[in-house]
Amino acid sequence: MTEPTFAELVSRWYEENARDLPWRKPDVGAWAILVSEVMLQQTPVVRVLPAWEAWLARWPVPAALAADSPAEAIRMWGRLGYPRRALRLRECAVAIVERHGGSVPDRLDQLLALPGVGTYTARAVAAFAYGQRHPVVDTNVRRVVCRAIAGEPDAGPTTRPADLVATEELLPEEPAAAALASAAFMELGALICTARAPHCDRCPVESTCAWRASGQEAPAGPTRRPQRYAGTDRQVRGLLLRVLRETTGPVPHQRLDQVWADDVQRARALAGLVEDGLVEPVGTEAFRLAGDGPAPPLPTPNLTY
Repeated sequence: MTEPTFAELVSRWYEENARDLPWRKPDVGAWAILVSEVMLQQTPVVRVLPAWEAWLARWPVPAALAADSPAEAIRMWGRLGYPRRALRLRECAVAIVERHGGSVPDRLDQLLALPGVGTYTARAVAAFAYGQRHPVVDTNVRRVVCRAIAGEPDAGPTTRPADLVATEELLPEEPAAAALASAAFMELGALICTARAPHCDRCPVESTCAWRASGQEAPAGPTRRPQRYAGTDRQVRGLLLRVLRETTGPVPHQRLDQVWADDVQRARALAGLVEDGLVEPVGTEAFRLAGDGPAPPLPTPNLTY
């Protein structure tokens, strides 16, 4: 009798132990899966769940979001973090309407051509929405493959072409089975093969894991230091955005001045929001969320004769 493959072992474990997440249900469409993948970038599941449900209740299809303003996308994003993702999702919705008749495309090259959709997200949508065979590689998958196959304690900070090749070699040939395996690898890294204190005694591939066999220890601390938030420009940007989200239309400069005492840091944070396309000036004395109302008037040219 043939021994089960790595993918088969992990897939069996996944079918019995996977978290019950709404975007994994069989009847969930490609748009809902795309929204979940964008929201889940650098954001815990527990924070994404209510935001994902609210977003899709308001914009169940790309055309609904494309018809709304960038400002409303930023408002609905709330405090999910990294709000430029809200703008990218809206730009993506517009492109889906203009290029694909309002339906999320199923071809990898077309997914990669959408605004804000990168290597991981495109392959995730192709696999999880359309059941295609693609290596879906995030931090969790890289760690699982690096440990179980290469025998190293952890992967590097970014996905390399070699990571895609190594993961694809583990996938079953049948597309639906490969898509299931991709989800399983990810879940194993999230729940069992964690960065610190992995639960090797509950791992379905412990007996064949190259890292486990090597006797190496898991890293004692996080591979990257957590970013400080208090007192940073990120915090100031968040405070400014909160005021702008809670107001329809222009917010006077004086109101924004009350958000943070350091004039230089506040001005720098506000300029960054403008540069990122999240905020736009209205005249010289006010600001508003991008697209929140009619276009700002053009400045009067200073003509001399």
